[in-house]
Amino acid sequence: LPDNLAVPAEAKSQLLNKLNQITTSAGMGGSQANPRFVITASISIGTKDIIPGPPQMIAQNLDITFFVGDALSKTLFSSTTLSLKGVGTNENKAFIEAFKGINPRNKDLAAFLEEGKKKILDYYVSQCDFLLKNAQTMAQQQKYEDAIYQLALVPEVCQDCYFKALDLQTKIYQTMVDEDGKVKLNRAKTTWAAAQNPQGAEQAADILATINPNAACQPEVTALIKTMQAKIKADEAARWAFKLKQYEDKIAAQ
Repeated sequence: LPDNLAVPAEAKSQLLNKLNQITTSAGMGGSQANPRFVITASISIGTKDIIPGPPQMIAQNLDITFFVGDALSKTLFSSTTLSLKGVGTNENKAFIEAFKGINPRNKDLAAFLEEGKKKILDYYVSQCDFLLKNAQTMAQQQKYEDAIYQLALVPEVCQDCYFKALDLQTKIYQTMVDEDGKVKLNRAKTTWAAAQNPQGAEQAADILATINPNAACQPEVTALIKTMQAKIKADEAARWAFKLKQYEDKIAAQ
């Protein structure tokens, strides 16, 4: 719902719940994870009457217009209007009573949502190649997570585009893993080269442990680990041999 909707907060929450019920009942419920296609509402107050008490009551006649559209391109897909009346001891309660009268399974609402759904599907049919190309461009710019996110928004009901997006997601994810692995491997090599001792080996190993096992550089990771192990083992053997030689020389001198 727009922030500037002239409705008290409690009543606004009631209207938001109704929007969720409307989409859920039609099997079209979404989440903030995909903010592109939205259902929203605007309110027009026809009449507002004060009914003498006690208690004094407020009666409002409202026209609520529902919209389904593309929030990014500001494109309207479908709309419908319901006329409602709410009566309460204050304006907030009058709004709430009016919103309670919204039937999520109203035939006009069902037709309105079906029209919106068709246009959303038409969007993916007509724009699929563009979406895929845009994701590839983002991947080339190393914006891997953004590319995967955009592809993940394609709904399953658009089967052809959905499967193409799924295949491309897999490729981009593998590229992301490979690039990340390459960077970390180079950092581990630099760390080891700067300090070829147990401490340096431990620091390098910590870096290598963060590389995805599916990264293309995994054979190089294994090779580096073996090199470090051999070096540490050789150094330890040499250190022991040196100490042993010192001992033997001391015995011989005595």
